[in-house]
Amino acid sequence: MSSSETSQTGRGLLFIVSAPSGTGKTTLVERLVQGLPNVHKSLSYTSRSPRAGERDGVDYNFVNRERFDTMIRDGAFLEWADVFGNCYGTSASDTDAVLARGDDVVLVIDVQGARQVRSRGIETVDIFVLPPSASILAQRLRGRSQDSDDQIRQRLETACREVGEFAQYEHIVVNDELETAVSRLAAIVMAERTRVRCMRGEADAIIKTFKNG
Repeated sequence: MSSSETSQTGRGLLFIVSAPSGTGKTTLVERLVQGLPNVHKSLSYTSRSPRAGERDGVDYNFVNRERFDTMIRDGAFLEWADVFGNCYGTSASDTDAVLARGDDVVLVIDVQGARQVRSRGIETVDIFVLPPSASILAQRLRGRSQDSDDQIRQRLETACREVGEFAQYEHIVVNDELETAVSRLAAIVMAERTRVRCMRGEADAIIKTFKNG
C-alpha cells in the first residue's frame, strides 16, 4: 500500500465533518469515500425509524430507543446526540477497529458530537462544511421534501447557532458546487496523510538508505 493511501503510523486518521442539517455533508462524504482509497464513512447508530429507501446496516444501524439507551449506559459510544428528538451515536469499538487496520474514518456528526470527541483528547482532523448562504440552505431543506414547515424552521434556527462554531474547526469547505466541494474535501484528506506524523515510518526508512550508503 502506497504512502498516499494510508497513514504510515500503523493507525488511520480520524476526520470529523460537521455542518448544519441540509448542507450536504453526508453526500460530500459519500462521494469522498467512493473516490479515495482507504477512507471510510462511519456508520452511525440511530433510534429513529428508516426513511424511504434507507437500509439497516447501509445507511445507519437502526435500533430502538431502549437499545440505544443501553449502549449509552454501557459506554459504547464515542459520541452521541439527541437531534430533533432522535438519537444518533458513533460506536467507539467500530471506529477503533477501522483505525487499527490503518484506514481513515470520517465521522459525519454535528457540533455537539464533535465537542464530545474533542473532550476525550482524541487526535482528529476537524472540517466544517458551510452552505453558500442561509437562503440557499433554506431552499435545499425545502427541496428535499423530508420535513414539515415546522421542522424546517427548527433546522434553520439550529443552523443559525451551529454556523458560529466554525472557528473551532481546522478546515472549512463551502458546499457551493458538489464536485468542487468533494475535491476540496479530498485535498484536505490527502494533505493530512503527508504530515510527518503519518509519513514518519517511510521517511525513516529512506533516511537509513543515506546513512547506510
